[in-house]
Amino acid sequence: MTITQQIITVGVVVLGTMLTRFLPFFIFPANKPTPVYIQYLGKVLPAAVIGLLVIYCFKDVSFISGQHGLPEILGVLVVVTLHLWKRNMLLSIAAGTCFYMALVQFVF
Repeated sequence: MTITQQIITVGVVVLGTMLTRFLPFFIFPANKPTPVYIQYLGKVLPAAVIGLLVIYCFKDVSFISGQHGLPEILGVLVVVTLHLWKRNMLLSIAAGTCFYMALVQFVF
């Protein structure tokens, strides 16, 4: 890439980032009520995203061969247990990921 192309690329990325960050505040200003449909999406999308992530994480796991998905299942159990115990999403995800990676690298 030439210097001009690099500058244009960085400019487009900055513009796209700023647009996605600031556009919701222009579309839904603080002095107007949030539409009911947007409130509904705010309630249902987090659970839907977590469901999609779980499906994505388990899509290539073979439960009938190899370790039978044991590292993945143990990782999920660590995440669920920690989240129910501490109610800290960052801690749950980080610890579960580290536990899973340690199992895959050193045990299985």
